[in-house]
Amino acid sequence: MLENAKISLRQLSILTLMFSLGSTILIVPSALTAIAKQDGWIAAIVGVAEGMLSLHLYIALAYRYPGKSLIQFSENILGKWLGKGVGLLFLVYFFILSALVLRNVGDFITTIIMPETPIQVVHALFVLAVVMGVSLGIEVIARSAEIFLPWVAILISVLIVFLIPQIEFDRIQPEFESGVKGIIHGSLSVLSIPYMELVVFLMIFPFVNKSKGYGAAFAKGSFLGGLVIITVTMLCVLVLGWDFTARHTFPSYTLAKKIQVGEFLQRIEVLVAIIWFLTIFFKLAICFHASVHGMAQWFQLRTARPLIIPLAIVLVVLSIVVYPNIVYFRVFAAEIWPFYAMTFGIVIPLILLLISVIKQRFQA
Repeated sequence: MLENAKISLRQLSILTLMFSLGSTILIVPSALTAIAKQDGWIAAIVGVAEGMLSLHLYIALAYRYPGKSLIQFSENILGKWLGKGVGLLFLVYFFILSALVLRNVGDFITTIIMPETPIQVVHALFVLAVVMGVSLGIEVIARSAEIFLPWVAILISVLIVFLIPQIEFDRIQPEFESGVKGIIHGSLSVLSIPYMELVVFLMIFPFVNKSKGYGAAFAKGSFLGGLVIITVTMLCVLVLGWDFTARHTFPSYTLAKKIQVGEFLQRIEVLVAIIWFLTIFFKLAICFHASVHGMAQWFQLRTARPLIIPLAIVLVVLSIVVYPNIVYFRVFAAEIWPFYAMTFGIVIPLILLLISVIKQRFQA
């Protein structure tokens, strides 16, 4: 193992929860309601259920090859050269995911908070923090997530409680108007972001200090993240209405603007911004950590440290060119990314698992 670090089962659950929220709570409600309309919350439930089922695939692979990352056991299953080819595809996927997450940060800040700030500056500053975290290791990242979790939980609770007076239940009627097809189509948004992206944790499992039981911890964090996604989507529909949610790129941020308690507590949308900055930092840190250490394993290096700065520079550049504008991203996230993510989140892992099972039976 390139990094001599260990994380606990609790830390794994927290990292999974932070990763699951990441960019999801800010972006996914818009994609869900654009397809499923007022049934977006039902599509969220279906998507979370589908995502939880897909986790068994990753857990099964991890248990068959304890102590080995996705890059390493791909070679065990497919042989050296074909395994390296599949490993390289996953490295590209992790790195593109890192670039997309970073671009989400830049788009949010330059669109909502500081529109006159060059997006390159925002990306460079955010990557600087991520580079520091990855340099210190996954153990430090996990301990930081433990520290920030209570704050994230408190802010989410405050957001939910203060929005209850703004709820209008007639906004979700009529139910099932979009039909089964619309709900299933909408659920792909949640399935792809974040559940198909959780395949990146096959690079994190080798750092867990327990050889068994991390599957339950992984599923727990994913489930809690799914509950938050469902709740935020439902609030967006009940408070803003599906049409406004679908039109707005960051509906969750606008949702917080609706909070008004008397004349003294209002315009506290900074709560959502803080939640999002904290969770998306950990999502980007995990993706970038997987990219750096996966590449070091692919090249069979002794340490991953020499790769961190060069890859960080490439990441900033790629995040600028990965898509031209935020309008294109909305189409990309709803129509293209789900199928790309499912290729790496379901198709290839399922093929790896089937080949592994077949090889084991023939060897026996």
